[in-house]
Amino acid sequence: MKILLAFLLAIGIIVTQGDAFCFHQFFKPGEAEKGCMVDGVLYPFGEISRTENCLTCSCSQHEMHCCSLYSTPVDYDKETCKVIFSKKNCDYDVVQKHPSKPCARFTRIG
Repeated sequence: MKILLAFLLAIGIIVTQGDAFCFHQFFKPGEAEKGCMVDGVLYPFGEISRTENCLTCSCSQHEMHCCSLYSTPVDYDKETCKVIFSKKNCDYDVVQKHPSKPCARFTRIG
């Protein structure tokens, strides 16, 4: 039992330090009869590896928990670089505004 408690504590610390975009929704009895609605799309109960808007979710009749599959660039040279979201890859790309100027370093969160 102590090992389980230590594991849950460690996971809780990692999750709170991760800065990922996550949300949790509880359903009233009978509210989720056929699955979970995420961004206007009905998904079946169970694990959802990737939604249309780059989320991974767990769906049951009682609750839904979703987290983003991408990290967000936050510390980059905004004068020489721009951020473009790729729905195909579920990720942001930091690219040069002008081919002659490099995008050096950048930091991501999430």
